[in-house]
Amino acid sequence: MADERDGAFAEDNAFSYRVLKDGTVRIAHRGTVVTTLAGKDASRFLARVDGTDSTGAQMAMAKATGNFKRGNERRSTRP
Repeated sequence: MADERDGAFAEDNAFSYRVLKDGTVRIAHRGTVVTTLAGKDASRFLARVDGTDSTGAQMAMAKATGNFKRGNERRSTRP
């Protein structure tokens, strides 16, 4: 389910990744490495981001790190 938050998330480009010579993938958030994927996890991640747009890549990196909003947060109605 897409909404305006998806567009804002993609423009942020807070996540980046780097593939090392040994096939390990390091995912960074705002320049700080937050997770490292190896083996099957790295292969699955690379398959997921291959051929996707910036929004899709950002979402894949966010999900791989566990650092993303799940859509179930509620806003306070108190003034």
